[in-house]
Amino acid sequence: MGKREEVVSRLRGVPEGLPSVEEVRAELAADPNLKCVVCYARISFDGRVKDAHGIEDQHRDMTEAARRLGWLIVYRYTDNDKSASKEGVVRDDFEQLLANLAEGTTPEGYPVHGVMAVNDDRLYRRPSDWERYLKAFTSHEDRVYHDSNGIQDLYAEGFEIKGLVGVAMSLSETRKKQRRSRNSHRSRAIRGQAVAAWRPFGWDDDKVTLRPEEAAAIRKAVHDVIAGASISEITRQWKAAGFITSRGNPFQYQTVKQVLLNARLCGYREIKGELVRDGDDQPIVGEWEAIITPKQWFAVTAKIRERGGGTGTPRGGLVHKYMLTNILRCGSVLEDGTVCNNKMIGIKANDWLKYEHAYFCKKTVDGGCSKTYKRGDKTDKAIEKLVIAKLERDAATKAQEVPDWDKADALEKALQSRRELERRWHDDEDTDIDDEAFFRNLPVLERRIKELRAAEKAHEALKAEAEEAEEDVKRSWKTKTLTQKREAIKKVLIAVVAIPGGKGNKEFDPLLLKPVWKTSG
Repeated sequence: MGKREEVVSRLRGVPEGLPSVEEVRAELAADPNLKCVVCYARISFDGRVKDAHGIEDQHRDMTEAARRLGWLIVYRYTDNDKSASKEGVVRDDFEQLLANLAEGTTPEGYPVHGVMAVNDDRLYRRPSDWERYLKAFTSHEDRVYHDSNGIQDLYAEGFEIKGLVGVAMSLSETRKKQRRSRNSHRSRAIRGQAVAAWRPFGWDDDKVTLRPEEAAAIRKAVHDVIAGASISEITRQWKAAGFITSRGNPFQYQTVKQVLLNARLCGYREIKGELVRDGDDQPIVGEWEAIITPKQWFAVTAKIRERGGGTGTPRGGLVHKYMLTNILRCGSVLEDGTVCNNKMIGIKANDWLKYEHAYFCKKTVDGGCSKTYKRGDKTDKAIEKLVIAKLERDAATKAQEVPDWDKADALEKALQSRRELERRWHDDEDTDIDDEAFFRNLPVLERRIKELRAAEKAHEALKAEAEEAEEDVKRSWKTKTLTQKREAIKKVLIAVVAIPGGKGNKEFDPLLLKPVWKTSG
């Protein structure tokens, strides 16, 4: 259990040293004025340190107030790092508080005569929560409530309306703060300023200059993903290299994916999935150093989203230890004249041999014929040579087949139409564009612009992928992982038929490996 969890656990439930239920009830019988109260603490954001100091301070203040009033705290409810104004946020301890107020006792059986909070907005910020709290609180008579304003009478006539007004004002102020925050965030983004709360992975503490080792890891990851590597492979590589997130945590699949999808990598900014653009509709370039080019970013994001199907989760699969396992097929001719065609598997070679692995056809009982055996290293080398040559030919062809994007004029025309529509709407002398006409025509133009931008982004990704493919295939092949090599092989080959070499210790013959090429991608 971490330090924060320990603090939260200590500030939740029955306070340490509290007498038993029977002893407390005996005290109440002796002193009818004694009040058994519960305390509720909440904070929306626990801060960057994540040490729960906010709720710790609240409980300390309530404990001191209870001591002055002569009240006995019998239970503490704590919701740390949870908003009371956002929809969909479940505050477990708040819900338990309401249930216990309705029941009249804590889970251990202590009576509940009142509630303490440092302020009422710790308890509720939404009208529905206020109404639920007031109903649970007043379900029993003569309860007390205390906050920073002192003791409040929640049973008083008109207090329900007063509470609703307070909630409305609190909610209004919260929304103003959120709106100001969003506007400030967007304004800084438009100015190209760094707005990240934490140091982004790849950059230094100033969020502008690069950290060379991290930036290099990102460049390699982008290159590898475009070339076919999986996010899971990149995650394993970053973990093995000892990289951690800017918050000090080990990289996981999702955090690596977030890094690679971030438009910041190429100098751009996104807000809610849309690039921030200037008055000429061009992406705004930030003040920080870019790690990759926009083309590379378009390519890597397209590749990740295409492969992941939008699920955001890693796809599992069998990881093979040898490059040609299940790609090689046995070409042995059986007694009935048919070809075995069984998938061959890789095995570790015997210790006295000069090579480390081999491929063989399974035994008859496992569906094979056990008649074909190939030395692993030389078989791999022969097939790699064939595949690299094919990839080089395909790369040259692919680069030539990507034409320039032919919809740039259409996009510019749509943007001009939108600007003209907005100009005429704002022009008081233009009487033919009223509000109804403006809002009827604007969505049509917005949809057209969005479609063209998506098409432009897809084209940039295709072009970047083609440019990546044009690089030195032989050089990039050496840096590929085993999984990447297998994926590259399977893109151009249906299978490789391995013809038996005959009896005896014969020289390896690459001509006995018959590639079956795919006729199209």
